[in-house]
Amino acid sequence: MTQTFTANGRAAGDEEELVLSSVGIDIGSSTTHLMFSRLILKRRDSRYVVAERIVVHESAIMLTPLEAADRRRIDSAALGAFLEREYARAGLRRADVDTGALILTGLALRRDNAREIADLFADEAGKFVTVTAGDALEATMAAYGSGATSQPGSCLNVDIGGGTTKVAICAAGRVQAVTALDVGARLLLLGEDGRLLLAEPAATALAAALGLELRVGEPVLPAVLDALVEAMTALVFVVATSRPWSGDPAIATELTRLPALPAGAEPPSQVIFSGGVSEYVYGRELAGFGDLGSRLARSIRRRFEEAGLAVVDTGAGIRATAVGASQYTIQVSGSTIFVDPPAVLPLHNVPVVLLDGCLDNPEIDPVEVARELRAAISRTVGDDHPNGVAAAIRWAGSATYRRLDDLTAGLEAGLAAAPGIPVVIVSQGDVGGLIGLHIREAGRVTNPVVSIDGVELHDFDYVDVGALIPASGAVPVVIKSLVFPVPGGLG
Repeated sequence: MTQTFTANGRAAGDEEELVLSSVGIDIGSSTTHLMFSRLILKRRDSRYVVAERIVVHESAIMLTPLEAADRRRIDSAALGAFLEREYARAGLRRADVDTGALILTGLALRRDNAREIADLFADEAGKFVTVTAGDALEATMAAYGSGATSQPGSCLNVDIGGGTTKVAICAAGRVQAVTALDVGARLLLLGEDGRLLLAEPAATALAAALGLELRVGEPVLPAVLDALVEAMTALVFVVATSRPWSGDPAIATELTRLPALPAGAEPPSQVIFSGGVSEYVYGRELAGFGDLGSRLARSIRRRFEEAGLAVVDTGAGIRATAVGASQYTIQVSGSTIFVDPPAVLPLHNVPVVLLDGCLDNPEIDPVEVARELRAAISRTVGDDHPNGVAAAIRWAGSATYRRLDDLTAGLEAGLAAAPGIPVVIVSQGDVGGLIGLHIREAGRVTNPVVSIDGVELHDFDYVDVGALIPASGAVPVVIKSLVFPVPGGLG
């Protein structure tokens, strides 16, 4: 397979080292910013891996612009102009960028014209990973981007943005569980005269639960702001630490967006804050922007420190999500593949979910396979998987009929919530053809099936699978990975 990059005639597979230009773009509830990187890839056997990531340009951080006539719509013209200016400041044209990640997060996803924003990058659709990051995925990405997964012991990552707060508990180098709630700095917007310009539904509901009233166009007293911030702080703290909530249970249920963190996890001894509000938490931002940012930061940091958690600063802060810049690695699956129907190929930007641990034992438990697949889809993909799902499996042991049948039963149960979408089964061992044949012959999984092998995938990968190469019976595979730096190196 030949995959051409920016320069004419330069192709993956012909060189020992590739240098790619990459951009990560985070359009969130409060802010929009970009990070341009140079990725140096070294060839390792048949694939390229990132050996070095050099930040070329960090953009200014702009308040995500809203239309003056309707503050529930993002001003796409102003946003587009900002992006063009930052490309110019980086010394790059859009055509110069080999790859990238466009990430829409928080309330930006719920704006009326979110699709219009994504369409600003329609020309880059073939080489960008475009992620509409739901709560679970955003929580996970923030934890990796902030470095929380690299801390010793158990660590909380609390990502506080303009409209939502995402919490991840991390241990052993991975995100163990996530949750999210409708708490953020820009649930209220105030004019310079203290009058209320905008109140998001979550702020209105919380105020009502506290017996307070918010009226657009009227001043908001400091005591009202303090009461709202105190309630937000309490809610974030109890959700993050699994403490009991002493307030109105109805408002806690209304503002919690994901199931609670599981009980019995190792109690965290440290917390990292990311997102826009973290800049106030760590004292890197002092200016006000007509929202609750500085008040919320002071209150939340004080609450966690009083509980004995060490507040760690890795320096990622507001840029924790934008550091996810896309890379390309190239692999070609071997001849033991299965595709049915053939017309399902090619597939582009299929998100990867990693099945890790449920295939290690001699006997495969289909219930455990289904549980892990459902959890991985919920955490990494959510409900936004129109291009299909790629289940990456680390096959161990023999490919007996019983083990294949138990795997198939587990996949069927795990995919029940996603009927009809293409399913890509990706294994590292030479069992792709066997798995695909068994899935289809068993007759339980009716989704289009592509089963390939000899390819290594990870969480946060997106995979393109090309059409069959007639001469070899192989398929080209392009893997686009979100790259997260870690303290002291590249993760």
